[in-house]
Amino acid sequence: MGYTALYRKFRPTEFEDVKGQDAVVKTLKNQIRTGRISHAYLFCGTRGTGKTTVAKIFAKAVNCEHPVDGSPCGECEMCKAIAAGTSMNVIEIDAASNNGVDNIREIREEVAYRPTEGRYKVYIIDEVHMLSAGAFNALLKTLEEPPEYVIFILATTEAHKIPVTILSRCQRYDFKRISIETICDRLNELIEKEGLDVEDKAVRYIARMADGGMRDALSLLDQCVAFYIGERLTYDRVLEVLGAVDVDVFSRIFKELVARDVKGVIETLDELIMQGRELSQLAADFTWYLRNLLLLKSSENMEDVLDVSTENLVRMKEEAELIEMDELIRYIRIFSDLTNQLKFSSQKRVLLEVTFIKLCRPQMESGPDALLSRIRALEAEVEKGLSAPQTERVVYREAVEEKPAGPKPELPKALSEDIRNVAKNFRSIADNASMMLKQYLKQARLSAGENDRLLIVLPDEVSAGFVAKPEHKEEIIHLIEEKIGKTMEIDVRHVEEGRHFEDSFVDIQKMIHMDITIED
Repeated sequence: MGYTALYRKFRPTEFEDVKGQDAVVKTLKNQIRTGRISHAYLFCGTRGTGKTTVAKIFAKAVNCEHPVDGSPCGECEMCKAIAAGTSMNVIEIDAASNNGVDNIREIREEVAYRPTEGRYKVYIIDEVHMLSAGAFNALLKTLEEPPEYVIFILATTEAHKIPVTILSRCQRYDFKRISIETICDRLNELIEKEGLDVEDKAVRYIARMADGGMRDALSLLDQCVAFYIGERLTYDRVLEVLGAVDVDVFSRIFKELVARDVKGVIETLDELIMQGRELSQLAADFTWYLRNLLLLKSSENMEDVLDVSTENLVRMKEEAELIEMDELIRYIRIFSDLTNQLKFSSQKRVLLEVTFIKLCRPQMESGPDALLSRIRALEAEVEKGLSAPQTERVVYREAVEEKPAGPKPELPKALSEDIRNVAKNFRSIADNASMMLKQYLKQARLSAGENDRLLIVLPDEVSAGFVAKPEHKEEIIHLIEEKIGKTMEIDVRHVEEGRHFEDSFVDIQKMIHMDITIED
């Protein structure tokens, strides 16, 4: 016989071999031991957690001639026939390819016949969420009141797609992700049986990459061992086979991003690409690395949650101090979005490079979460004694005919005391004005007209038109009266286009020797 993949060769044949699903296994064994067997079960959970395997063991156990504490004996004729796949009592159906009404009708016709041997007919419908709406409706009545010798086991990775009417007729069991420790123990057990030489660090990395699935872990181990057959399987070799990146490289990338070293981080990425690293895996793993840093920064007691060595933990704690919490969350958000984009992109390298540059240059982003990063970047440049980068702006304006400068207005020999008082107190007078008027008065400059008339000069015609409205002029006159105790006539003017204030008006500032601050 040819080679058999590890996950098929070591598929559990009894409940005791199932790892990481103790609650499900104990419940099913108790039901078999006490005879409280239901007519329909729903097994939910992510891939590779043992749904189909447990269903087959359960099918053997209910038909076993000599069950041992709820588990199949594995020695009787029924156990052997079911294990070999020759028993007519266990029918396994793939709903992904048999998802029509006609397929369910065949099942409804078959359940009318009793099993030729054994006690139960067991129908295992895998990926049941793939059934059509019509097929679910056809299954409904049979599932509700099947013959006493029929058991349905429905397995799915997406329970939310199954109609409520089906869910309510089944006993539901949720298969949880298997822990890294449990997967490591199982892998070491099988490595010893196979006589393989695998480094402990490599085993642990494979267990983490399996993402809670035992089948995935065995497939990855099979792939790595096949590449280095007859040689010791080390951590570095596993990284090479899987196209993954070592945590030291993640540390280097992170420090380059924090230092805003665009050249360094692009060179590091180029090295990884030349080594044949898979960019989607790189983005996903780096997001996980950032998540670990966030956990370390969030709490002091995260050692048990993080699956890292003591040496890496010390280094990651130091790195977590290099970055603020909000910026780290921004990194995670950007890389989470990138991971989704890379799945459908034909230019993965370009996307990744743009992302790295965006993190090094926060001024490229205009979102509110990038604002603090932009401020920090400016502060860092100021601390280094560098001025903020100036961006040249080219402004195109319509040609405006320059008006010939006339004779400059002559300063009067003396200003009245009332105008002086208003000029000195104009800041406080403007602050007491209504909201919109106050904003315009902050742009105004003061001058003196004939007959001790106060001129309020605005920079353009629009602002002058607003201030010159009768109600606004009355408000200003009233505010001046409150301040100096006298009524004063005012006039509103504006600086003509193409000219300067000094070309047309007297600057009171020069007369009273005081600085009037003009606020934007």
